[in-house]
Amino acid sequence: MKASIPFKSAARQQDNIIAPLEKRVLAGLAARMPNWVNPDHLTCLGFAGMVLAGLSYYLAQWNSYMLLVAIAFLAVNWFGDSLDGTIARYRDCQRPRYGFYVDHIVDAFGMLFLIGGLGLSGYMSPIVAMGLLLAYFLLSIELYLAVYTVGVFKLSFGIWGPTELRVLLAAGNVALMLKPNANIAGHLYLLGDIGGVVAIVVLGFLALYSSCSNTLRLYAEERLSYIDREHASTRRQRSATTCPGSFQQL
Repeated sequence: MKASIPFKSAARQQDNIIAPLEKRVLAGLAARMPNWVNPDHLTCLGFAGMVLAGLSYYLAQWNSYMLLVAIAFLAVNWFGDSLDGTIARYRDCQRPRYGFYVDHIVDAFGMLFLIGGLGLSGYMSPIVAMGLLLAYFLLSIELYLAVYTVGVFKLSFGIWGPTELRVLLAAGNVALMLKPNANIAGHLYLLGDIGGVVAIVVLGFLALYSSCSNTLRLYAEERLSYIDREHASTRRQRSATTCPGSFQQL
């Protein structure tokens, strides 16, 4: 068996408004969870919740009450996705590399199903759904690169985190049931398209802001070492040209 690659978990940064309450709730659930339930079970449950929420969106084109069913499956996703890591930490059975990789690759596929279902629901245009998915993946890529290069894993931006976004999406589902269209300046638009475009702008801005911030930080941290290498290379070249007996003097 190959030796395990040395790994250091990144510092978790989570400042969203619900985080303190959520942590207490998750700790209580972890303490009461049956021993036969392990983190992998919860990861699968969270993924199933995301897939079924996407399916509910797809079915909502024939029955708007499926939007409420989607809310229930978003709650299932929260339960599994939020509790899997909590259980691992509570039972001291963490697998940092495996857990990080599986959790976030599952999230990526889950979002593909969720936003795909929304784009096929009739409540959001497919092109807007594609833009939303692209913006989400762009921000995710930036966050994961920052984990490797900066050593910080941002779980929230300001007061907003994954749980707040689920709550916002659930509220959006209710709004879509009540009024699926909106009139702006005499033009009728899908309410889902309006929300989707706003989300694209926000996610795109966060990705751009975070990438610029991390680029400047890394440039400042590594700029001196780069200059030192240049100076060292110059000194070696000068030494080679002035050293007695060197080939250049023959």
